[in-house]
Amino acid sequence: MLKLYTYFRSSASFRVRIALNLKGLAYEAIPVHLLRDGGEQHAPDYRHKSPLGTVPVLETDNAIIIQSLAIIEYLEETHPVPALLPVDSLARARVRAIAQTISCEIHPLNNLRVLAYLKHTLAADEAVRNVWYRHWVNLGLAGVETQLHQSSETGVYCHGDAPTLADCCLVPQVFNARRFDCSLEAMPTIRRIVAQCETLDAVQRAAPANQPDQE
Repeated sequence: MLKLYTYFRSSASFRVRIALNLKGLAYEAIPVHLLRDGGEQHAPDYRHKSPLGTVPVLETDNAIIIQSLAIIEYLEETHPVPALLPVDSLARARVRAIAQTISCEIHPLNNLRVLAYLKHTLAADEAVRNVWYRHWVNLGLAGVETQLHQSSETGVYCHGDAPTLADCCLVPQVFNARRFDCSLEAMPTIRRIVAQCETLDAVQRAAPANQPDQE
């Protein structure tokens, strides 16, 4: 069985959990608590799996795969049905662009390591950290809203009428945005798509509140 090293509130882990559930793949969730005892991700055994000490990590019978988008692309290639990427090359590029806007432009600026650096090294208090967080989330999601609103390819979901890689990334980012009280008022397309995604059993089972390590 697949093993997923995960943290309940990690948006990157959340993406992969959604993808696994959409594809109907069974997996064992192995929690890696990013805060307990200074962070379980720093343990030597875990660092052997993930050199940067990040989650998620997917362990198969014969390989260890890091980075959420690489994991989801692996799942897409090895279990192509149901597809999380369209058939057409331009459509695939569009879905990847939305996913990467979230995972490469928004998320890295606001993950736990960055917020911890702001707090402990730069002595930024909580108010300053929240301003930082909301600035980058609002800027990034505004761009995603424009991508979605202006394209005729947007359907019930980010691309067409079935969930894709883009939706796997959007749902966790909006979860985090809400957690930090980011305003989504100016993003009706995002709100509509996420509301639809949240009706799916695959998304509900992947949600942080439904993880074995949730607090």
